[in-house]
Amino acid sequence: MALWMEAGSEPKTESEIADLQAISALKHSTALELKEKGNEYVKMGKKHYSDAIECYTRAINQEALSDSDNAIVYSNRAHVNLLLGNYRRALTDAQEAIKLCPTNVKAMYRAAKASLSLNLLVEAKSFSENGLEQDPDNEELKKLANQINLVKMEHDKREAEVSKAVSEAKDLLSAIEDRGLKVGKAMFGELVGLRKPVLDKNKILHWPVLLLYAEVMSSDFIEDFCETDMFSAHLDMLSNMFSESCPPLPWDTENNYTREAVELYYEAGSGVPLSKKKILHYLLDGTSGANVESVDEEKDAIESHGSGKGSSKWVKVNEKRMLCDVLKEPDFIISGIPVFYVVSKRSSFYKEFKAGKWSLPP
Repeated sequence: MALWMEAGSEPKTESEIADLQAISALKHSTALELKEKGNEYVKMGKKHYSDAIECYTRAINQEALSDSDNAIVYSNRAHVNLLLGNYRRALTDAQEAIKLCPTNVKAMYRAAKASLSLNLLVEAKSFSENGLEQDPDNEELKKLANQINLVKMEHDKREAEVSKAVSEAKDLLSAIEDRGLKVGKAMFGELVGLRKPVLDKNKILHWPVLLLYAEVMSSDFIEDFCETDMFSAHLDMLSNMFSESCPPLPWDTENNYTREAVELYYEAGSGVPLSKKKILHYLLDGTSGANVESVDEEKDAIESHGSGKGSSKWVKVNEKRMLCDVLKEPDFIISGIPVFYVVSKRSSFYKEFKAGKWSLPP
């Protein structure tokens, strides 16, 4: 009998040929029955989806169906995997069905749907377009193709925004590097939020600058401090606030903070310069590219502010200097954005500050 034939041998007798034909017919019949049984399980609902997949798998394993019939079984199994959320398996089955039968529109629809669920938008678009070439009037496929196009348009828009954000951040980083500036860990986030420097079309940096009144830890903010501006220009613009003819600031009960009396300082060596990757991460924070650039998982260096008196070195800023020149000082580390401290020569606090007996609160 053909059942006892050695593997790879050819049937020689009419009896052996008849036996093989009978076995082939039985396997073909079994495969068709398993296919239909699988279809019945699908109609019975979600509880029977796993049974349907088992039937389709057994039908395929019979290796008795034609390519077109096998394509239908693969496509049906793809359909059930879609229903179960097994999108990768669904895509694999649909692709196998398309290989076996390149005109199987249902397989193309299912491949497109699985690709969309996997966010493989280029592939999804290709499958839907190929399906519509085969069946231009297929309403379900047209509806899916429109959905894919909308998602892809939104995706492309986001990608463009991310690309723009990354490009701008890299340009900023290059400008910072070209100037030899040192950027440390951002501070005073509750005051400055996500404000970042801006590089204009002439490649000039514009910084947001925080002014802190050390005596009371109150603050003012300069939104756009061009790097080529002198400090005096901005202090002059704030002169109304410091004018003796205006009411003193709420906390300045002795009216010590006048235009003539205020001085600016920065804290020398306040922190540790960040790596290029970490600066880029900081520049991207709050933008469309915030999650794009990976950052080394190195442990952040501990900022060297110190908590004891006399631990800070305060350097007076010459008002006639430009911002860019001060930021280039070897001991100036930009804490995310430039921070300067305002003190008054008239205040009793001034002597304590100048003597180095005041430091930032912990």
